[in-house]
Amino acid sequence: QVQLVESGGSLVQPGGSLRLSCATPGFILDSYAISWFRQAPGNEREGVSCTSSWGLGPYYSDSVKDRFTISRDNAKNTVFLQMDNLKPEDTGHYYCVRNEGKFCPVDWEKPGGRRDWGQGTQVTVSS
Repeated sequence: QVQLVESGGSLVQPGGSLRLSCATPGFILDSYAISWFRQAPGNEREGVSCTSSWGLGPYYSDSVKDRFTISRDNAKNTVFLQMDNLKPEDTGHYYCVRNEGKFCPVDWEKPGGRRDWGQGTQVTVSS
């Protein structure tokens, strides 16, 4: 059974930092590319970042580039999303997502396709 368990979401002030974790028990993490998606109320789910099975060629959406950093520790079956200089627009429910293969797909930013989703963790950026 595929499990992706997000944690680390919280209320944070603009300009602050937060680190999200995605625990992945039950499968071999280094066989899969992992993505982070988010969804704000009234908006579509959007891709935030994606990392290949060995951390090659990470991708970021334009809105978070240079502020967020994705990383992974395959031995510990965990993926991280370091979020710095947070903005109110970053508010949303953040999801850890397992892609079909080892590399991030061309359409990694889109929510469709053959992917598995965690339940998510809430991030709220407000003063």
